[in-house]
Amino acid sequence: MYKLALSALISLMFASAGLSAAQAATADTAAPKKAHVKKGKSRQPVRVAAAEAGERVVKRVTKVNGRRKVVYQRMITAAPPVPTMGDLAGLSATHDPLDLKSNVALVLDQANSEVLFEKNSNVALPIASITKMMTGLVVVEANQDMDELLTVTDEDVDREKFSSSRLRVGAQLTRANMLHIALMSSENRAASALGRNYPGGKPAFVEAMNAKARELGMTDTHYVDSSGLSKMNVASARDLAKLAMAAYQHPMLRQFSTDAKAIVEANGRPMQFGTTNHLVANPDWAIGLQKTGFINEAGRCLMMQAVIEGRSVIMVFLDSKGKQSRTADAGRMRSWLQALKPAALTTNSTSPVYSTGM
Repeated sequence: MYKLALSALISLMFASAGLSAAQAATADTAAPKKAHVKKGKSRQPVRVAAAEAGERVVKRVTKVNGRRKVVYQRMITAAPPVPTMGDLAGLSATHDPLDLKSNVALVLDQANSEVLFEKNSNVALPIASITKMMTGLVVVEANQDMDELLTVTDEDVDREKFSSSRLRVGAQLTRANMLHIALMSSENRAASALGRNYPGGKPAFVEAMNAKARELGMTDTHYVDSSGLSKMNVASARDLAKLAMAAYQHPMLRQFSTDAKAIVEANGRPMQFGTTNHLVANPDWAIGLQKTGFINEAGRCLMMQAVIEGRSVIMVFLDSKGKQSRTADAGRMRSWLQALKPAALTTNSTSPVYSTGM
């Protein structure tokens, strides 16, 4: 009953929360804007206390050549941090021994699905660009021609979050290259083009995504687009672990998601793209599949398969605070797993090594 009540609460918040739509760059690499100051004649610094976003006029009295002078300066202040859906649901009150910055976390053994660590893992939240892993799974299982040229159109322009893209309207890339940069660089227009070029268009593609989720037993999952820009793309960490294990069966998804950088051709011209997850290039990590995500409503998100101390695990972190917090949480989890006694890592018990949350 508690889980049903919580799900109903989150659904109400999806319908009523008036969160900001402004995003920067791609959905993974956005950063908060800094305050901007219009310079006056005075060279002395102006300090403005944090306040509501908007424009303010500040009066300053200075001396110029020994004479008193009044200077008015317009100040633009950045908006305060927007609460995520997890914050609104009260998940930030859940504490764990690793002091994770993520409101949701799950680690399980890939071989037998044994849960090793969980924190609010059954709560459905916005998943941002982790959505693109389901997009990739639907594309590869549809057996579409990966060499077919797809064209970016005006329909692929983000008018929900107004995120930027390196792909201009009219750019042509193969389906394989579109999938590559959607998974590696979280390219929103590429993900949109993949869905639009599915038989039946975007509506049929989204239905295929939801059908695949049902097939995998992802009961807390729902998709409305192929990019993850909508806050209505939701899933629980347990559902995303199922998605990760299914996607791992496809070599193309493993390769494309874990390339550190790649050069792809757009309209016959080479363009270099890089990963949104710096851990894939870290020699201390053995990562076989990954996807990051970010929108304001979701916070920083990460889904990853990795080998730690010879054991293949699936990690999911949702609603993390701070640009590097999701990968820092992965590092804390890795150290924790390495420090566990062998007996704890090989237990056949159905009880998780650590569990907390709703």
